[in-house]
Amino acid sequence: MLIEQCRRRGNRLKVADSTGTELTGHEVLMRTLALRRVLDRNVLSDDEKYVGVLLPPSVPATVVNFALTFSKRVAVNLNYTVSASILNRCTELAGIRHILTSRKVMEKLDLKLDAQVVFLEDLKDQVTLLDKANAFFYGRLAPPSMLLSSLRLRHVAPHDPLTIIFTSGSTGTPKGVVLTYENIASNVHAIRDAIGLDDHDVILGILPFFHSFGYTVTLWTAMALPPAGVFHFSPLEPRPIGKLAEKYKATVLLATPTFLRNYIKRIEPHQFKHLEVVVVGAEKMPIALAEEFEKTFGVRPVEGYGTTELSPLVSVNLPAKRSRSKEAHCGLREGSVGQCVPGVHARIVDADDGRPLEIGQTGMLQIKGPNVMQGYLHQEELTAKVIKDGWYETGDIAFLDQDGFIHITGRLSRFSKIGGEMVPHIQIEETIHEILGLGEEGKVPAVVTAVPDAKRGERLIVLHLPMEKTPAEVIKGLSQAGLPNLYLPSEDSFLEVAEIPVLGTGKLDLKGMQRVAQEHFSQG
Repeated sequence: MLIEQCRRRGNRLKVADSTGTELTGHEVLMRTLALRRVLDRNVLSDDEKYVGVLLPPSVPATVVNFALTFSKRVAVNLNYTVSASILNRCTELAGIRHILTSRKVMEKLDLKLDAQVVFLEDLKDQVTLLDKANAFFYGRLAPPSMLLSSLRLRHVAPHDPLTIIFTSGSTGTPKGVVLTYENIASNVHAIRDAIGLDDHDVILGILPFFHSFGYTVTLWTAMALPPAGVFHFSPLEPRPIGKLAEKYKATVLLATPTFLRNYIKRIEPHQFKHLEVVVVGAEKMPIALAEEFEKTFGVRPVEGYGTTELSPLVSVNLPAKRSRSKEAHCGLREGSVGQCVPGVHARIVDADDGRPLEIGQTGMLQIKGPNVMQGYLHQEELTAKVIKDGWYETGDIAFLDQDGFIHITGRLSRFSKIGGEMVPHIQIEETIHEILGLGEEGKVPAVVTAVPDAKRGERLIVLHLPMEKTPAEVIKGLSQAGLPNLYLPSEDSFLEVAEIPVLGTGKLDLKGMQRVAQEHFSQG
């Protein structure tokens, strides 16, 4: 699909980034083919399967990923927001010998890596006239079938690994998720069928490629389907993102609610005027945020759902403008994360005994389909714990309504067992947000975590930014909102922090939240 769509795009823009770099469809193929030859000849050994990539979302990162794919190698996009020790654990687990990056990136990160670092700048002078001639012939002139044969890509099987994505580590040490050609292709096809992207669309890519949504949707979906993709290095920089969206008339944005809050405050309404599809994930989107975004930019965000282990997309609400039904909101139900995309199936089972539950009953969400990962790299026992009879256990607590919409009510790791009862952190958080309102620049004002408690099992802890209300007033508000006494934190369980712990992907850093709470409230 990638080769076909780049050839169809021809001399029209296919990819760009905020540095001003632009490539047409033909140029994407030619740059990719030339880089592949240089890497195979001068850098990588014949038996080198996994290759590290340490680059932000950009034109160079796009070309590098495709060059490795054309070489039948596995691109491992590494998380540049974590420590060197975690990065080195990832490279060791995958047996990575080379990491492709740039001097600018390494100067900014200042990391000591246990692999040979290869700078893209040094490879430019290694491109020969023969490399360029080969790239021109196969990129512009030869039939796609001839190019596939020359690259021996016809020998690639659907179950062969395409990438390794290390999980964000929000709840523990990162794990290497093995995603195959079939996994990623199933997601690309599902997005095409669900949202109907065409060549007038421009996908605004702000999520890093080490994030599964960034890798699958903003990289592969943008490049292997008719749209163009435009990239900015960081989702945390609204001003250049606004300029990029305005310049290229971006129509599709994938983000998190946390990022949207920032954009409402910092991006001019006219810069997002071409947006038609805004899909958020990773955390629950409050209705008030959707309303504020729509009021500001004229497009209402919808929620989708996925996990790295599911390539990542499972379900999505269909924006009214893209629904193929005569009923405007047929595929949209606010408060849910949408219906499963084509080919994917969901079920709810009892979290204790695995018994399938009825429609409307709350339990553990399990997913089955071509999007389920091959497994965790070199961790067969861990894989067997989460995939049983083809069903992947998400760890999310949810229910299905009568129309098949998935409603996430919490995450198993985001519940506390207090006095024998399961207490949901997210429900408490959402009520606190309603009481306090959004913080400065739209920041989440408070989060809920827990620490061990000798008497009750666990104790609820509220980490919060500076707030005008006292803990007593917040607790009173929680009670008035109808929350049970068991859900109410004590006044001495509130801790003011300078920043709410957040990962580079935009998700809450659950492990970091817990660590801060334990350091302050440890019982010794």
